[in-house]
Amino acid sequence: MIYLQLIGKITAVLLFVFGAYQLLYIPIALVFRKKTAEVEETNSYAVLICARNEAAVISDLISSIKNQTYNRELIKIFVMADNCTDETASVCRALGVVVYERKNTEKIGKGYALEALLDNIAADYPGGFDGYFVFDADNVLDKSYISEMNRVFCSGYDIVTGYRNSKNYGDNMISAGYALSFLREGRFLNYPRYIVGSGCTIGGTGFMFSREILEEQGGWKFHLLTEDIEFSAYHIIHGRKIGFAQDAIFYDEQPVTLKQSWDQRLRWVKGYMQVLRKYGLKLLRGVFKGEFACFDMISSLTPIFILSAVGMLTNALTALLMLFSGESAVLAAVVLAEPLIWAYGTMFIIGFITVISEWSRIHTSAAKKIIYSFTFPVFLLSYLPIAIVALFSKNVSWKPIVHRGSRTSLPARPKKRLE
Repeated sequence: MIYLQLIGKITAVLLFVFGAYQLLYIPIALVFRKKTAEVEETNSYAVLICARNEAAVISDLISSIKNQTYNRELIKIFVMADNCTDETASVCRALGVVVYERKNTEKIGKGYALEALLDNIAADYPGGFDGYFVFDADNVLDKSYISEMNRVFCSGYDIVTGYRNSKNYGDNMISAGYALSFLREGRFLNYPRYIVGSGCTIGGTGFMFSREILEEQGGWKFHLLTEDIEFSAYHIIHGRKIGFAQDAIFYDEQPVTLKQSWDQRLRWVKGYMQVLRKYGLKLLRGVFKGEFACFDMISSLTPIFILSAVGMLTNALTALLMLFSGESAVLAAVVLAEPLIWAYGTMFIIGFITVISEWSRIHTSAAKKIIYSFTFPVFLLSYLPIAIVALFSKNVSWKPIVHRGSRTSLPARPKKRLE
């Protein structure tokens, strides 16, 4: 019993160290603003899209890129049709974009597809581009997306990420859970990081990097299960600050089935573990040098849900031992339920603050906004069994997400800037 209590206390301390400080980001995001000056639109951009069997949705993304307010002559769209068995390549060629095709069933994943795409572009367009955007095939961009990203890029950031919104927030509690997580990440993690000058993190898609970054890293060399987080950790270690364009809004489609959600989030959690194992010591050195961005990244990489799962298991074992030692069932139930109640309450408050703050940017009914605020903690708590499986599983791999092309929640026009 004493050892279980000790483990519980250690876990609680680690959870506080790695998570509690993020609560301070909320008032920073609500009170402060960071303005970015207007700039001339003279940078040339390559748009990189890696697609595997995305014929159903990719035309919407390409159309939204062609409809940007940014000078269309400075944008070139490239698609890597990665191990496709559908009409993705022909659909894209019919839309007038540059298409490459890749057939490789051994090196599977977005990181390898991006590497091949950039290698082809380097060979065919040796002059290169000022910046490179990365999108998933199911994304759709607000008309001012590239202009807003360009503003932050020109303010001195070589890596910039945008504001990730969702097409299908209101489909069910799973899609809403994803969507609210991304809204919270943008508004109450990346935005305050941007305000205080810490490093933001890339969230899979909707980001850009400069020609200098591409040359410095020697092409694309990030191939872990979460290549986006690996990319972020690498550049934070090397002193790069990732900027955040709060009004560069893009949308993607969230999974709606438990099976797809499980597979995707299992890959994410395992990928975080891989990045922590590969870059943890270097990040820790940065922490001891006073680099807050390195501490922030370690906190993001540390599997909070694994720590939470350890805490929950410890409480469960404690409750069982209490029952076997003759303690009352009521007291054992309190020991078991108390951390769950605290976890649910904390997650609900964070989610509800996000819903209220981003109300106008959540494109579903008011009733669903409220209802899914209550299911948001359940979605997050479902990470607990996923984290446990990820901890012991050795064969986690990338699996494609089937997109339906949902457009049910897209707004009629871009929303007003946060500035």
